[in-house]
Amino acid sequence: MAFTKNQILTLEIESLSSDGSGVAHKDGQAVFVPGSAPGDVAEVRIVKPMKGYAFGRLERLCTPGPDRIPADCPSAGPCGGCGLRHIRYEAECAAKTRFVQDAFARLGKLDVPVLPVLPAPDPLRYRNKVQLPVGQNETGHLVTGFYAGRSHRIVACSDCLLQPEWMNKLAARACTLLEQAGADAYDEETQTGLVRHLFLRQGWHSGQRLLCFVINGKGLPRERALCETLQKEFALTTVLINHNTARTNVILGPRTRTVLGPGYIEDTLAGVALRMGVHEFYQVNTPAAEVLYAKARDYAGLQSGDFLLDLYCGMGTIGLSMLPDCRRLLGVEIVPQAVEGAKATAARLGLSAEKADFRCQDAGAAAAQLAAEGARPDVIVVDPPRKGCDEATLQAIVQMAPRTLVMVSCNAATAARDTRWLTDHGYRAREVQPVDLFPRTKHVECIVAMTKE
Repeated sequence: MAFTKNQILTLEIESLSSDGSGVAHKDGQAVFVPGSAPGDVAEVRIVKPMKGYAFGRLERLCTPGPDRIPADCPSAGPCGGCGLRHIRYEAECAAKTRFVQDAFARLGKLDVPVLPVLPAPDPLRYRNKVQLPVGQNETGHLVTGFYAGRSHRIVACSDCLLQPEWMNKLAARACTLLEQAGADAYDEETQTGLVRHLFLRQGWHSGQRLLCFVINGKGLPRERALCETLQKEFALTTVLINHNTARTNVILGPRTRTVLGPGYIEDTLAGVALRMGVHEFYQVNTPAAEVLYAKARDYAGLQSGDFLLDLYCGMGTIGLSMLPDCRRLLGVEIVPQAVEGAKATAARLGLSAEKADFRCQDAGAAAAQLAAEGARPDVIVVDPPRKGCDEATLQAIVQMAPRTLVMVSCNAATAARDTRWLTDHGYRAREVQPVDLFPRTKHVECIVAMTKE
């Protein structure tokens, strides 16, 4: 049968797709239904018929599935963040294990053991960073929230359950103070207005707190007094202003200045002492990241005389956490602020450049240069962006021929693709370990352990 728009079907949800939508079938054709749970029997409205499949909207729940629970956030539906808040966390972890298994078996065509996902220590209030767009509600008041799925329409959210309570309270208070000072919200369409985002960050172990206003201009009205009020009320370690006057959906501009405090916060991750402002990449779930790093370190199997190469190293935390196990570390990252942060961290730890060095360079170009120079790392760790590794990086890895390769990925599909390429070029995938760094969302990290044949 061919689906038609606005057609109503009664369907039973069979499973979850990797984007968190429920999957049902009608006459052999799949229907994807966001907000549904396996075992649900529901009336579904077809909103986008396609050739051989369709996207639907849950119109009425007839019978809830065994893993469905009441959503505990009123914004969970329209907000594009939490796609799995309506199912038990144990069921979410099982689904994420299947997401990764399916990627490696179906997309990568690999027969590799995929272990059950390692759950996050806590599925609530785990985020150490949030970037909140600022907008205006129907009555003209400033609000913060999150973008609805596939849009830049702000869904106001007064208490996001993924982030610490102080962040939610500060956002509301900041909106009040900004209004009183006469500041308005930035409008993407007209490129007018001042305040674009609030950027909040917390040192999970240290408790230090950072606030950054991202603005379309030179400063805030009553800036000093406004920042001092928020610093006092919320025990902020530092307050920053980031200037972004470009027509772009990139959140941060290139220039950040310090209003109060040292301009950074400090924390530790997997035993590595760090300083961070706003430009550095840092895993948003510290306790779960420490679970991930411990597993990656185990997979690396480093020996005291080993040379470790860390590609896409960010602030250098993965490599530095493994450094006690090896002789030498070289990290490569394209973001200058992250590289400077990694070098500063190494210096504070008393490490010489011969022991721990970091290069600001594209990972593929650096890997190719190292391979051409005859570099022979014993272990390589890669933690690429969602798009995965480019072929130049993969070719250089194979040329350098490390004994062990550990891939950390936030996208199981590209990880499976890259693992397939590497297995076709002399490596064996030994094991895949999913780790849930993003509870209640569709996202899941995975670590792939590979050895040279």
